[in-house]
Amino acid sequence: MERETPEPAAPATFLRGEEGASPESARARFERMIRRVQADVCAELEAVEGGAIDGGGGGALFREDAWTRPGGGGGISRVLQGGRVFEKAAVNVSVVYGVMPPEAYRAARPEAAAAVATGAAGGEKAGPVPFFAAGVSSVIHPVNPFAPTMHFNYRYFETEAPKDAPGAPRHWWFGGGTDLTPSYIIKEDIRHFHSVQKKTCDKFDSSFYPRFKKWCDDYFYIKHRGERRGVGGIFFDDLNDYDQETLLQFATECADSVLPAYIPIIERRKDVPFTEENKAWQQLRRAL
Repeated sequence: MERETPEPAAPATFLRGEEGASPESARARFERMIRRVQADVCAELEAVEGGAIDGGGGGALFREDAWTRPGGGGGISRVLQGGRVFEKAAVNVSVVYGVMPPEAYRAARPEAAAAVATGAAGGEKAGPVPFFAAGVSSVIHPVNPFAPTMHFNYRYFETEAPKDAPGAPRHWWFGGGTDLTPSYIIKEDIRHFHSVQKKTCDKFDSSFYPRFKKWCDDYFYIKHRGERRGVGGIFFDDLNDYDQETLLQFATECADSVLPAYIPIIERRKDVPFTEENKAWQQLRRAL
């Protein structure tokens, strides 16, 4: 199967002008990271598809759609459907920037409400707030009911003070996580998945894994079902309690841990025999 050439092709970077002035800025480095991760994950899933079942290749491929945002930035959506291993997999990146209303800024950063409530002079309302947001997100649904679904996303956000409210602080923070949702609980797979998350977190701080595992468990608790989504993983948001370089490296390591956490499980489960009853249970769990 030949890959169709995406039209229009995605630009080398979505940053323009001042946004892309420094290739070593956190913005530029985060964009490069999420685009590399998107490419790595898509290539690995296609490789699994191509080697599926009989090793004869010919598995499903990702289709790409690049888009631009009139106010600044854009993104790349990649979707694989109807594969022999994966029913559907989406791996998307977005890099957007521009201005947001001060009300949206206050909602995003409640602690900054007083700083942007008025302008610098005359008690006038503060104007729009410059922002930058970038992230990679994915959901992967395998065909085999004994192979788990996986979600991951990692993001970076910045806001600057409104021009007419220079007293407002400049903020940046990281967020994201990776979690696993099996239809059938297989302890070997769960142990492997969580061991990769812990190993990644422990490179930076031994408190990260228990902290972010609990955060994931609590964040994905489904009240009307009285259960959590899947078997958890790690999750964090508004993270800026370490220096920016450390957290940029942490987000990068987390994103890079997706494949070693997931692919060995898929390789073990993709060819396990299953029945129509197994498939019906998988579809029921996905629908709940």
